Amino acid sequence: MSPTPTRITHLVAGAPWEGTAQRTGPVYNPATGEQTGVVDLASAQLVAEVVAGARAAWAGEWAQASLTRRTQVLFRFRELLNERKEEIAALITAEHGKVLSDALGEVTRGLEVAEFACGIPHLLKGGYTENASTKVDVYSIRQSLGVVAVVSPFNFPAMVPLWFVPVAVACGNAVVIKPSEKDPSAVNAVARLWTEAGLPDGVMNVVHGDKEAVDALLTHPDVASVSFVGSTPVAKYVYETGTAHGKRVQALGGAKNHMVVLPDADLDLAADAAVNAGFGSAGERCMAISALVAVEPVADELVAKIAERMSTLVTGDGTRACDMGPLVTAQHRDKVASYLDAGVEAGATLVVDGREGEVDADGEGFFLGPTLFDHVTPQMSVYTDEIFGPVLSVLRAASYDEALGLVNANPYGNGTAIFTNDGGAARRFQHEVEVGMVGINVPIPVPMAYYSFGGWKNSLFGDSHAHGTEGVHFFTRGKVVTSRWLDPSHGGLELGFPRNA
Repeated sequence: MSPTPTRITHLVAGAPWEGTAQRTGPVYNPATGEQTGVVDLASAQLVAEVVAGARAAWAGEWAQASLTRRTQVLFRFRELLNERKEEIAALITAEHGKVLSDALGEVTRGLEVAEFACGIPHLLKGGYTENASTKVDVYSIRQSLGVVAVVSPFNFPAMVPLWFVPVAVACGNAVVIKPSEKDPSAVNAVARLWTEAGLPDGVMNVVHGDKEAVDALLTHPDVASVSFVGSTPVAKYVYETGTAHGKRVQALGGAKNHMVVLPDADLDLAADAAVNAGFGSAGERCMAISALVAVEPVADELVAKIAERMSTLVTGDGTRACDMGPLVTAQHRDKVASYLDAGVEAGATLVVDGREGEVDADGEGFFLGPTLFDHVTPQMSVYTDEIFGPVLSVLRAASYDEALGLVNANPYGNGTAIFTNDGGAARRFQHEVEVGMVGINVPIPVPMAYYSFGGWKNSLFGDSHAHGTEGVHFFTRGKVVTSRWLDPSHGGLELGFPRNA
């Protein structure tokens, strides 16, 4: 008999919401297929109440808090997150399905952003010019926005919120976060750490929900900004709706990341990288490699090496000694699996079929094994669509220029990589490729927290990337002050435009 699903509810002003939800959603363990939780879905009215409380907490206390106090909270939060990272990783695996080591890596990546935000006193320093005009000084300051919203995806339930929240909080804002309803527990666990770290009640809030909650945040007049990560169609909708209601928006969209392998590359290294980057987290990564462009004459050998490595992978329950876990839901698994038939029908060669093979798990989990296509062309749906699953497509190019043309012609521009031993070719690629994040012999070029994360083209709507100094600027507004302290000798009328003297 399956246990009764656990109720997962909103966290408002540091405490669980005590109301009764009119709508709820199921939460599953993807490795077993069992429903383990039921999550409350927020109404627009509840979102409005939470935003009002967050604004009061921001205006009444946190916006006025000294940088010293903010830093103390950030450092304490960092320590708590480090102490509890294994617990949070276990929650991720239980609801998302990724293997524990991958889940722990996700939390660690988020921890790096918290460490970056601990340096907020330096990051918020303004500029000062003495005597810009006679006895007139000019200086710049940056101030918090107010209430900021974060709408995060299912594939990184801890890391993506941590891209935004530590920086937003450090800058003096109050936060309302709407995580994915598919795996909501990790966000709740992280939010409780903020309260334990000493953040005032109301500064950090979690509302669970679906489109109704998102639309309420996008249109509420007291929400100053929206940070979003998800698919390109939804990112575009979030950007257009949010900006139409006067908000600044950073909306990170989808991806079709290419890995270019030149003939001089170390093919063993490239094959390892292709497998790691293509099938980690079951391909449910915005930085996953889903298209490998092999520059001839190495394609046959490279495909054989990749297939050989894939045969050693174990797919199963993420709490066991497996390499790859399930997909997040049965519906998503079925959608990804449908591309296998579509690829064959379009003429691609199905080298490894992820529907075959054993799975190390109990129950009926949402599994699809690693899949490899060869002889893929740019017109096929397995190439044009963001599949977001463990499907790697190999395209063949006759030259570097043809390979570069494939990458640049793609409407997405999130991440890319080149594998080569030719420094000149690598330098040319990093300059010519039209993609926001580039790896050279690095398959998943996720930047460190002190650099920004974000793509080009249809992978980003808005002009601000996540974390780094761009994140600090996104969560603050600039103000320039011109001051003159008058002395007794000053006087007289002057109606002309002020002049430097």
